[in-house]
Amino acid sequence: MDLFTTGLALAGLRPPSDRQIDGIDLLPVILQGKLIDRPIFYYRGNEMMAVRIGLYKAHYWTWSNSWEEFSQGIDFCPGQNVSGVTTHTQEEHTYLPLLFHLGRDPGEKYPISFSSPEYQTVMERISPVVHQHQKTLIPGQPQLNVCDKAVMNWAPPGCKKLGKCLKPPPSDPQKCFWPH
Repeated sequence: MDLFTTGLALAGLRPPSDRQIDGIDLLPVILQGKLIDRPIFYYRGNEMMAVRIGLYKAHYWTWSNSWEEFSQGIDFCPGQNVSGVTTHTQEEHTYLPLLFHLGRDPGEKYPISFSSPEYQTVMERISPVVHQHQKTLIPGQPQLNVCDKAVMNWAPPGCKKLGKCLKPPPSDPQKCFWPH
């Protein structure tokens, strides 16, 4: 985790060399305002859902929550229905990922057209990074693989004003199940 590596750097220490540490030192960002342009991979269980590189984010899978949960009043993205993105079934986009420019579209509501030159150019940059990541990734056992519906986002921003906050269920932590 970046906090560990950054904390070591702040203390003037080096990370241990007897194991793989995947975090980076963020002191240049914190102290000098330097930007670090590296990919950020988003996972759900063992499945890579999306990757962000710079201001672009490509979604390879979309799934908000199941129809069963949704019909019970559980909506992980209330008021945020985006066609093809906030889906109640698992939607695969590995051949044509949904691409968003987060500077122009921070809410990820308007995918960039597959046929646009921008899409083609950006995906030519993202695709090799994803392929290299997948080729070299060694999956590990999740250490925080505990799911608890009580800690989901039951009170998204603005819900009080709209009177649409949901009451969280009682806490019931269990091992996560990721169906894909």
